[in-house]
Amino acid sequence: MNVSKRVLDPIDRVTEVLFGLIMVLTFTGSLSVATAGRAEVREMLVGALGCNLAWGVIDALFYLLGILAEKGRALATFRRLRAAADPQEGQRVVASALPPLVASVLDASQLEAMRARLTALPDPPERPHLGAKDWKGAFGVFLLVVLSTLPVAIPFILVHGDAHRALRLSNAVAVAMLFVCGYATGRLTRYHPWWTGLAMVVLGSGLVAMTIALGG
Repeated sequence: MNVSKRVLDPIDRVTEVLFGLIMVLTFTGSLSVATAGRAEVREMLVGALGCNLAWGVIDALFYLLGILAEKGRALATFRRLRAAADPQEGQRVVASALPPLVASVLDASQLEAMRARLTALPDPPERPHLGAKDWKGAFGVFLLVVLSTLPVAIPFILVHGDAHRALRLSNAVAVAMLFVCGYATGRLTRYHPWWTGLAMVVLGSGLVAMTIALGG
């Protein structure tokens, strides 16, 4: 009984990029361009990459835990369906597992057809297991968090000896990425994409400023 969602839905991808982007911005935003030399820039880049590597691993583990929890809930629902005392109780179990809007348009005969087909399925495993698709999704989470570091860090690699200019270019890239993520979020959630993009720039900048002020 495979309940794993499609590997990294679009909103998942946007969220992971935003997470990695905000993490790296806490490092670039804390760099003092007035006193930064090559050693300080290198230290900042190593810290940013190391932080996103660590959080990429942690976020991937949380993703796998979420998949296990989702599969566990599905197995529990399936067992309740099998243990139902009568067809009517089984129909209620089926209806409770469906989105409310979908369940509201199904009549008893349709719910019974679904119940009958589900109860005819082979016995499920005793406990949820992770499949290749789940590990692929976790690896995708890791890559998105880590790779979101690169666009913001590249100006510091390409612009030598001018930390102020590199920071301006890095901030411009970060603002563009925040806007694109917000625009994509607006399209996915049916909000106005342009306003959502601008709101994401403001929100992301505020989160970075707050993190830096708190010593993050």
